[in-house]
Parts: sequence; C-alpha cells; structure tokens
Amino acid sequence: MSDTERHTISVLVDNEAGVLARVIGLFSGRGYNIESLTVAEVDARNALSRITVVTVGTPMIIEQIKAQLDRLVPVHKVVDLTNEGAHVERELALVKVKATGNRRVESLRIADIFRARAIDSTGESFVFEISGSTEKLDAFIGLMEPLGLVDVSRTGVAAIARGTEGI
Repeated sequence: MSDTERHTISVLVDNEAGVLARVIGLFSGRGYNIESLTVAEVDARNALSRITVVTVGTPMIIEQIKAQLDRLVPVHKVVDLTNEGAHVERELALVKVKATGNRRVESLRIADIFRARAIDSTGESFVFEISGSTEKLDAFIGLMEPLGLVDVSRTGVAAIARGTEGI
C-alpha cells in the first residue's frame, strides 16, 4: 500500500489504571498496528500522562484512529504531531555487542561515529547507549549485526511539538 503514512500521535490522558489498556485495545480491536508506544506521567498535580503512539495507515485510517482516541473518556487531547508541523522525535536504545579483537575495535569506532556511549564493558562485550531518530538507531543496530549484536532494548519514540505551544 503506497498511500500509507507513518504518524506520531500524542495523547494526553488521565493517569489512572486501565487507560493504557483501553488505548491499546482500540488499536488491536480494529487491527491497527502500533510501531512504537511510550507512556509516562507528565503532570503529577493534575494526574495526567502522555501516550506517544507511532502508527502507519492510510490518511483515512489515521483520521479514524484520532477520532476514536478522542472519544475515549479518559482522553483530554489528541494531537497528530506529523500533521501539526515541526516536531522533535527521539528514541533511546541499549545495544549489546559481543566482540573481541578487530570486531571490538570496529564496534567502538562505529559507536564513536554515531555518538553512542559504552555504558558497560567486559573483556568480550559492550553495552552501548544511543539516542536519536528511529532511523539513526536502525542504522547503528544494522552496522552492529555483523560485529556480534547480541541484544537490543529500545524505549520507543518520545516526541514533542516545536515552538511555544504545549499539548
């Protein structure tokens, strides 16, 4: 489907039990895929959390997702950051590489180029911390595969609109 688009959607919700399950249920119940999902409390005083969802669909599907999210009771605001304009997206990953000799040197060289930090090291392995765009992380992980990639843990996308306005 060439008319599908990747969208980053921010949802401001009540920070209470079951809200995340309802949002996920909305996606799974209708067969929509979630590429990335992050959630954290953003306003303790008002008990609000921000859910950031990255999904792919046709423009019509994306509009349906936003409309259905907007109808959920604990949802205060739905913002399609992709449609709203300039926004910043970042993701964090921990990448474990088992390497010795030349592969060890090469993994450190690539990590330096990508500005990844070695946060753990043994005689035979590294754990690198890297943050940036999803594409940057994908590229780094792809280069680590032939060098001895063992494991990857990713946070998912955190995103925020640029400028002076908040969600």
